[in-house]
Amino acid sequence: MIPLYIFYSMFGFQRTGDSFWAAADQMTRGFIVGATVYRTTLTGEGLQHADGHSPLLASTNPAVKHFDPAYGYEIAHLMEQGLHEMYGEHDGDRNVMYYLTVYNEPVIHPAEPEDLDVEGLKRGIYRLKASDVEGPKAQLLASGVAVPWALEAQELLAEDWGVSADVWSVTSWNELRREAVRVQEAAMLSADQE
Repeated sequence: MIPLYIFYSMFGFQRTGDSFWAAADQMTRGFIVGATVYRTTLTGEGLQHADGHSPLLASTNPAVKHFDPAYGYEIAHLMEQGLHEMYGEHDGDRNVMYYLTVYNEPVIHPAEPEDLDVEGLKRGIYRLKASDVEGPKAQLLASGVAVPWALEAQELLAEDWGVSADVWSVTSWNELRREAVRVQEAAMLSADQE
């Protein structure tokens, strides 16, 4: 059996990226948990933890699938998907590493919504909270620690401006981009088809 690795890194790809390229070359499977990302609350630690470029660097490694979950139930579904992709019954490359960025922010994690779009969550985006307010429509997209702020913005837009804003949790900007690139390539290679 091929072992499963779980790497826990306090530093992002700016310090560990070479190791993950080497791991990809060795067909490693596993999870990378980025403990602190973007601007963190570890202000006494300096800017070495403010590594907002790690997801961008992760996107250059084809063996790495980066996800930026906001809540615990998102992490649970992504871990399940990763295990299935690495060890389950499916066609495709099993030698992948899931890079999950997590935070040190004190966030209350809600229960999983009953109408959760699990497929959308796994593919990279799902509507977290629709707005039933009458008025101009807006779409708020956020990931990770920014999702609770988007939910606050939804309330402010409704109360102060009469704007109906749906909130979308983007679990992976990178996977959305990769899918768009695949679709664009397929369209270019079959321009005679709809």
